[in-house]
Amino acid sequence: MELFVQILLAGAIMLAIAVVFGVILVVCSHFLTQKKDERLEKIEGLLARSNCGGCGRAGCAQFAEALLKGEAKLSDCHVTTAANKEKIAEILGGGDVGEETVAVVHCNGGNACYNKYDYQGYGDCASCELLAGGIKACPVGCIGKKTCVGTCPFGALSVEDGGYAVVDKEKCTSCGACISECPKGIISRIPKNAKVFIACSNHGKGKDVMELCKRGCIGCGICAKNCPHGAIEMKDGLPQIDYSKCTGCLVCAEKCPRKCIKEH
Repeated sequence: MELFVQILLAGAIMLAIAVVFGVILVVCSHFLTQKKDERLEKIEGLLARSNCGGCGRAGCAQFAEALLKGEAKLSDCHVTTAANKEKIAEILGGGDVGEETVAVVHCNGGNACYNKYDYQGYGDCASCELLAGGIKACPVGCIGKKTCVGTCPFGALSVEDGGYAVVDKEKCTSCGACISECPKGIISRIPKNAKVFIACSNHGKGKDVMELCKRGCIGCGICAKNCPHGAIEMKDGLPQIDYSKCTGCLVCAEKCPRKCIKEH
């Protein structure tokens, strides 16, 4: 009987200790737990949730936290729609929304660009680039081996019969994955509402470019001279478009003798 009492007493003591510690944990969790900012969930819900990493964060959740802490800018995200960015800016009390952009490939050489050699290796631009800077005679010519195609998480790029990469602006979210992976560095962003872009990246002299590619820009300046709105300026042998002045009249594309200004 005495042993039974001792067992009951030991059990009661253990139960009492468990209750005390349970109460302590509840009290501590109440006072020590940080309250989650209600704005965080709202911001996450408005972001594109593509988790593309184009903003420099691992995903949209981390980007939302960075926005709240003031460690990131709304313009860092190129995927979320302008309308949703406006709503996020209201939640944050302001912020640079930035304009909507899409990626373009600044090359339309492809099969019109001469090859330096016959490449028989693995069909990838990055691997081809390791051999004498790639197969193309132009040092900044699109290799056309689909590194960007495989990189794009949205299926917005393709290599068509022309042999150079093309962006489908309806599918492109401007995440920047192709920009960072292109070994030639010839993909960049332009405003989504832009009507034209320069499809060449070679700054060489006209004669030199003609020996490399049938479609390369020769720096003749005809596009700049004929633009009725002064939206094109020649810089280092290549035209540059001021999209704040461009109206999309397409005069430059029509006048270009090399057809390296492409309608977008």
